[in-house]
Amino acid sequence: METNLCVAGFGGQGVMTLGKFLADATCNSTDKKITFFPSYGAEQRGGTANCFVVISDDEIGAPLGDVMDDLIVMNGPSLTKFLPTLRPGGNLFINSSIVDEGAVDRTDVKVVKAPVTELALEMGNAKVLNVIMLGVYVGYTQVIDPAVVWQTIEHKLASKPKLLPLNKQAFDKGLELGRAQR
Repeated sequence: METNLCVAGFGGQGVMTLGKFLADATCNSTDKKITFFPSYGAEQRGGTANCFVVISDDEIGAPLGDVMDDLIVMNGPSLTKFLPTLRPGGNLFINSSIVDEGAVDRTDVKVVKAPVTELALEMGNAKVLNVIMLGVYVGYTQVIDPAVVWQTIEHKLASKPKLLPLNKQAFDKGLELGRAQR
């Protein structure tokens, strides 16, 4: 089995971090093959930034394909740009705080809504919106054990222990939202 995921949003929304957390957690705790392909370029800090994560039971022939199984969009421009790449029957995860779900003109995909910007602001720090969305993705898809993902986040943030409680709360909230929409 192979899962192709595209994560896209504004630079500064933690798109790359979300992808890296998922890729690192899967790589370090399973026997699956992983590819993480970031797109930095001129899109940083306000433009549309994106990354691709491929998780496979077999060798990965190419780092990314033209068709995604799952798509996480954190802003409207990302929806416009990447929705055509989502395969019929795929999963579309949208930041419903700022993405107009009315702009989703496809009925052949499953839409998973999460107001991650709003939730992050309610938690007091907009920077955790990516961790909430990671929780939504993991909770919904069950692509990897949530405990393993949390261990990776904990390890990556070990030098900033004050950030751990808020990130744990954010991840757990995301898991709850993702599981509720299964």
